[in-house]
Amino acid sequence: MAVPSDLIVSVSGIRGIVGAGLTAEATARFAAAYGSTAAGKRVILSRDGRPSGEMLRHAVVAGLLGAGCTVEDIGIAPTPTCGFAVRQMNAAGAIQITASHNPAPWNGLKMFGADGAVLPAETGQAIRALYETGDFARSAWDGIGSVSVPPDVSADHARAVLDTISVAAVAGQRFRVFLDANAGAGGPLGTRLLSDLGCDVIQYGCDPTGLFAHEPEPTPANLGDVAPWVQQHECAVGFVLDPDSDRLALIDETGTCVSEEATLALAVKYRLRQQPGAVVVNMSTSRMNEDIAIAAGCPFYRSAVGEANVVGLMRDTHAVIGGEGNGGVIDPRIGWVRDPFVGMAFILSLMAEEKKPFSQLVAELPKYAMLKTKFTVSRERLPDALTALEVRWPDARVDRIDGLRLDGPDWWLHVRGSNTEPVVRVIAEAPTAERSEQLCREAGAVVTG
Repeated sequence: MAVPSDLIVSVSGIRGIVGAGLTAEATARFAAAYGSTAAGKRVILSRDGRPSGEMLRHAVVAGLLGAGCTVEDIGIAPTPTCGFAVRQMNAAGAIQITASHNPAPWNGLKMFGADGAVLPAETGQAIRALYETGDFARSAWDGIGSVSVPPDVSADHARAVLDTISVAAVAGQRFRVFLDANAGAGGPLGTRLLSDLGCDVIQYGCDPTGLFAHEPEPTPANLGDVAPWVQQHECAVGFVLDPDSDRLALIDETGTCVSEEATLALAVKYRLRQQPGAVVVNMSTSRMNEDIAIAAGCPFYRSAVGEANVVGLMRDTHAVIGGEGNGGVIDPRIGWVRDPFVGMAFILSLMAEEKKPFSQLVAELPKYAMLKTKFTVSRERLPDALTALEVRWPDARVDRIDGLRLDGPDWWLHVRGSNTEPVVRVIAEAPTAERSEQLCREAGAVVTG
């Protein structure tokens, strides 16, 4: 059976429009393929708040039970809580039903291994092959799995995060904090965590109904109506989550949206004060993190794009923190998943420690401007285009781990081909927006020339 053309398959799961590419049949089949790799073992199941998640839950349960798995259904929960639960309950893995930041018609499955991390590429590809061939486990009547509802793990997740910081130091500041969960999975846990930190929480969309109040991707373009409320409510900071709560966006006390790249940079700054150590980010993440690590005398590494790649390199380098520039912070003490609750705790701790307005902490970060563009380039031409880019900037440091990354004295370019369409993505970062735009423009002329 071929994968439907409108079903997106990545190394960590599947995603599509519900009722089109993503159907109950396809979902059950993928769950069965996954379950056959964990047959007879415990698998965690959770979902974000999207209404379609209830239908897909039944399909996933059917697929897993048919493969002989024991399903521990923790209900609506953030993606990092799902990963945390795998390790907490010594499970064989997990499936989170979510389409992350995609619009409401979408949903999907994100799959985890026994370590609580998203599946690496080779495992995901093996599961896809099982899905396509149908050669997965099918239990007889007396080998079908079972479903149970375990005790609430979100409290344990919150406690694990709180154990990494000084709760008293944050609570002593009595911060008023704005939390926009946009009806996603993170509202209840985010509210609990902030309350435990002694914050006065102004809640918006913290009931996980999945009925989004604004576009689900937490970018400045989608937060125009929300951002002013932070100042109106006299909050010290605003935190915004995506639907499955693995990304954290920020709004300062003046009601200004902060670049999502700042989330990880601020978390890295705080974490390295706690414990110096290696830092890992992906190829497309801001140089702010590199500057902060170097200033702290700590090793710094870049992986290929993708959460699984970041996690793999974090393990290899024994990193104390890592993540991605989309607002994703990974602390291995908590789990191997991007965790916005860690980000909140670290940022509030930094605010308590420095006793400065949040906007000032952001202003004191290294200054860079990033631009993301894409250009139409055939897959056949891409190798020659990347070589031509190296010739165009002969003095730049070259990295071919993931497409092509060129590093200059105070700028970088990352160029990589899309896996799904004939385009190349060109990302540039430099001290000014004008320079970043110039780099993207010149790179675009080279790759399309």
